[in-house]
Amino acid sequence: MAGKIVCVVGPTACGKTTLGVLLAKKFHGEVVSADSMQIYKGMTIGTAAPTPEEMDGVPHHMIAVSGPEEQWSAARYAQEAVPVVDDILAKGKLPILVGGTGLWIDAVVRGHGFAAGQAGGAVRKELESRLAAEGVGPLLEELRAVDPAAAERLHPADEKRILRALEVFRETGKTITAHNEETKALPPRYDAVWIGLQFADREDMKRLIDRRVDRMAEEGLLDEVRALLRRGLPPSATALQAIGYKEFLGVLEGTRTEAEALAEVKLRSRQYAKRQLTWLRRNPAVHWIFWEKDRDFVRALQVSTEILSAEGVS
Repeated sequence: MAGKIVCVVGPTACGKTTLGVLLAKKFHGEVVSADSMQIYKGMTIGTAAPTPEEMDGVPHHMIAVSGPEEQWSAARYAQEAVPVVDDILAKGKLPILVGGTGLWIDAVVRGHGFAAGQAGGAVRKELESRLAAEGVGPLLEELRAVDPAAAERLHPADEKRILRALEVFRETGKTITAHNEETKALPPRYDAVWIGLQFADREDMKRLIDRRVDRMAEEGLLDEVRALLRRGLPPSATALQAIGYKEFLGVLEGTRTEAEALAEVKLRSRQYAKRQLTWLRRNPAVHWIFWEKDRDFVRALQVSTEILSAEGVS
């Protein structure tokens, strides 16, 4: 394995950015963002990207590195982030991955690569045409014939992954289930120490998320969406489908009021936090720190330091 790294994970608004900076200052580290929307330029407010003040002199990477018109995947993120992590290690510093996009962090840490298949290629376009014309039913049955395990695992509403599974089989002759089984046997790319943040009481998490959304609106989220449109970004762009942007786009289009958008963003953010926790809780390696009513970063730093020291990080 190339070296030891730290992963600070958790749901939205749980304090990952602050703890990542504190750990970087204490352990001579640099932060690598693992947030699927902070990679985009011009999307600072709605993604809660760290400000220079919040970075507090700590180098941060993989923030605002792409135009919002581009599409990113976990595979592309890993391709870009791994050299950054390796460079930090080569300087004798500690890479600290910070973010809530679990699939992207896994892609970097595990380093198993992704099944071949050209998203956007001829096979994908043909499958998408069939999906539009026939619905997902026939495609799911086709998948069941070649990869029954994947067909059983995937929900019929998960059209994206159904298309992906068929695409992989058609282009490689190997099922995505077989690929996944093969990669499980491979050692991870990095020796990662995982630190997770979450609230002991979910109501406290919801309250903090609501406060964050209110603050985004006060800081000018609507103006940020307007600026993206003025730059020529189409409303259908992937970046504008992110939570916060999609809802406030509706305000500019006249389909909802600002109050309605605010309520919707809060709801979607709480739902997203729940999905993040579901993903992260599947990882038994995560050392969880539970917040009470408020986030106690002094205690979190102390507990994290004890965890990292026990894992050989100094």
